[in-house]
Amino acid sequence: MTDSSPPPKPAKIKRKHHVFTLLVEVGRKTGDGLPKDATGAALMCYASGVDEEEAVRETVAVLKQADLNVLEVTGYGTLEEREAEGHDIEEDERALMARALDENSVVVAQTTVFREGDQ
Repeated sequence: MTDSSPPPKPAKIKRKHHVFTLLVEVGRKTGDGLPKDATGAALMCYASGVDEEEAVRETVAVLKQADLNVLEVTGYGTLEEREAEGHDIEEDERALMARALDENSVVVAQTTVFREGDQ
């Protein structure tokens, strides 16, 4: 008699997460919470992911749940990549990156609102 049970699943390999710095541009959408005179905004985000694509997908999903109209996402890399490029990274920024990694989350660190006539 043979054993007909399915073979055991291989152990899931846990891949290391990194925190990516992302600049997200958003346009207007009903219920977005931006000021009435705003034409859009730029959000500086720190997002955890195994790679930048995952961090971008998670960030876009979170922002869409918040009724924001995501137009464009620009990636600036991980902490290590930014340091290698000579970026000056303050302690408060490092703390927000650590929080995103610890919580496996997206942290919106700064919002800059755009208004008609802004350049």
